[in-house]
Amino acid sequence: MVKANGGTSLQNLIDGKPNLVDYFFNDTLAPHYRARTGLTAAFIPPEFTNWRDEQRAWRETAILFDQSHHMPELMLKGPDALKLLERVGINSLANFTTDRAKQFVACTPRGHVIGDCVVYRLGEETFELISGMPVLNWVQYTAERGNYNVTIERDDPTPYNPKGKRWFYRFQLEGPNAGHIFQDVVEGGAPEIAFFRTAKVKIAGCEVLVLRHGMAGHLGAELSGPYEDMGKVRSAFLAAGEKYGLKQGGTKTYFSTIFEFGWMPYPLPGIYTGEELRDFREWLSGNGWEANAQLGGSFLSDNIEDYYVTPWDLGYGHILKFDHDFIGREALEAFPADKRRNKVTLVWNPDDVAAIFASQFGDGPRYKALDFPVAYYGWPQFDEVRSLDGQIVGHSCHCGYSNNEGAMLSLAMLEAQSSTPGMEVVLVWGEPGGGSRKPHVERHTQFKVRATVAPVPYASSVQKLKRAAIA
Repeated sequence: MVKANGGTSLQNLIDGKPNLVDYFFNDTLAPHYRARTGLTAAFIPPEFTNWRDEQRAWRETAILFDQSHHMPELMLKGPDALKLLERVGINSLANFTTDRAKQFVACTPRGHVIGDCVVYRLGEETFELISGMPVLNWVQYTAERGNYNVTIERDDPTPYNPKGKRWFYRFQLEGPNAGHIFQDVVEGGAPEIAFFRTAKVKIAGCEVLVLRHGMAGHLGAELSGPYEDMGKVRSAFLAAGEKYGLKQGGTKTYFSTIFEFGWMPYPLPGIYTGEELRDFREWLSGNGWEANAQLGGSFLSDNIEDYYVTPWDLGYGHILKFDHDFIGREALEAFPADKRRNKVTLVWNPDDVAAIFASQFGDGPRYKALDFPVAYYGWPQFDEVRSLDGQIVGHSCHCGYSNNEGAMLSLAMLEAQSSTPGMEVVLVWGEPGGGSRKPHVERHTQFKVRATVAPVPYASSVQKLKRAAIA
């Protein structure tokens, strides 16, 4: 969020902290729903039935997620809107027609990721950016400082929204039966929509914007429309989906989808250092999103830059295109290939997972407890990943349990020599020194978990879908 007139800036906060990492590691509470589940409880329950069956639904039948409340949005309009996005984004927008959406990634001048979001092109000069608060802030700041001929409107997540409601509702329909349900619920039958393309349809008399994608390995859809239409559209899906085994997904299930799918959300934005970004930090609020990062995990460094990431770390190397002049291009072109880390899945050794659970009984030592289905407790989380000879080879960032795979999984970024599927590594679980001062982190002892490197995405159904989309 931007700084109010006369308010404290992010730069003021940084200047007042002798050790920014220590502050983020011990004293902040992340503003995101995943870290503050009470924010969602009034709108979406943690579970509609139980998270295990809800996970199975996206693999075996179908599931409907409600995304209407937790993601910030930015509406960008004007003659310079595309020019601004091309300046900010690392990915090519050369083929960005009005029937497309894009995964949009922004970097600092030094090539560190600020964040990512999804952007829809709603018209020739109108773009909707969804999720990724640091990216939205960076876009607005760049627009203002660069004197672009654009207008910007913001729609904050429901708990922070002064209107108490959003512009749009947003649903996500996934699972092998998603196509059947979509066909039945659309008036006049569903059109053919290519992967990551958009179309408008009628459902229950309401106009609905559809983005075709596949989070769970099937050709699912994200659906949005005026907030006032939410009840009608939801009821239509639930009625049409009853015979197909459609379930509603709670927040526990929703935030566990990434382990099979492989998306690494909300990295620490690489904005806290460098004179070239001082003006941006002075523009940002001292109590906003970027001021409340919540570092957690076994990796602990005094240098905040050790938590910065590049597009390759997050698996975005394939969308990085040097066909336009964007912020960070020079740094990324010069970035050594041998320094690029690869995004992988780590499959935790089941005996070691069982040992963590067993440690909760008896006299101890007690290892950091594992919450299911989502086990990471930092936002972002950095756990050390070491080679079998003890060298740090990367970091594990998001971890949790997949009932579909019957496995504890984590998403990690590893050095190239340690990222071959089948290789064995060691993940250090739990924080040093018995745990941080974060109120949700109990006192505990660290534990070394054996893990096997696997591809991203881990679910074979998602791998097949992505291959089909590329072909």
